[in-house]
Amino acid sequence: MATPTYTPGNVILSDFKNGVIPAEQGTLIMKDIMANSAIMKLAKNEPMTAQKKKFTYLAKGVGAYWVSETERIQTSKPEYAQAEMEAKKIGVIIPLSKEFLKWTAKDFFNEVKPLIAEAFYKAFDQAVIFGTKSPYNTTTSGKPLVEGAEEKGNVVTDTNNLYVDLSALMATIEDEELDPNGVLTTRSFRSKMRNALDANDRPLFDANGNEIMGLPLSYTGADVYDKKKSLALMGDWDYARYGILQGIEYAISEDATLTTLQASDASGQPVSLFERDMFALRATMHIAYMNVKPEAFATLKPTE
Repeated sequence: MATPTYTPGNVILSDFKNGVIPAEQGTLIMKDIMANSAIMKLAKNEPMTAQKKKFTYLAKGVGAYWVSETERIQTSKPEYAQAEMEAKKIGVIIPLSKEFLKWTAKDFFNEVKPLIAEAFYKAFDQAVIFGTKSPYNTTTSGKPLVEGAEEKGNVVTDTNNLYVDLSALMATIEDEELDPNGVLTTRSFRSKMRNALDANDRPLFDANGNEIMGLPLSYTGADVYDKKKSLALMGDWDYARYGILQGIEYAISEDATLTTLQASDASGQPVSLFERDMFALRATMHIAYMNVKPEAFATLKPTE
């Protein structure tokens, strides 16, 4: 779908009910998504210009050999593996008051930008971390990170000794000849950080900081991260890839019935936009994800 040729600040939304969100506002939404997605803060971004992308990564490096003078030096070559990831469509429908149809396109999309971004980054993080409603191939390249870590045996059960537990998580990844470079968790994890004390009752960690044991921390909400399944996820995040296709498409409907949304009043019926003098904004975009090496991740499991 083509980018709109109108000037968003000069046209009324009701005159342009479908198309691509104007470039300025679309870019801001993309930035909002990338700034707030816990996965995107840590994982490696693969620029995408098509729905599928093939890329190569170093699977095994070269070797060096000891030789005596005049002896022929052996040679080895690096081993590269090829992977392909595919962008999947994600969408959100937001019911709104018809008053917004009188706004300019620019003002309207500036207003709903946080709603669109939040819906997208939360759904993406849930799919990648735990496989919640995942559109990706969860048995192969789109395997959820926690599930992949569990299948590889990279699991540490919480002992209530945070320093020891984190060290054990690091060791499981280092045993794979990989280097952990980030930890994903929830803000409630800060409580464990505050309660981790040395022999003199001094804190081992800065609970207000943005790293732990030298690794960057990325926080996500409790509505995204299931603490009953994992307390924290550590990894070499170079082996989690994502890609975003530019352009967020939208469409507006004034007469649809939203069958997946029930009215907040006593009727409990699907919401009829016509009856309630509302309209619905549908926004869609495409995001790709690949778990290149499940063994690059380790999960801290809560005690049962």
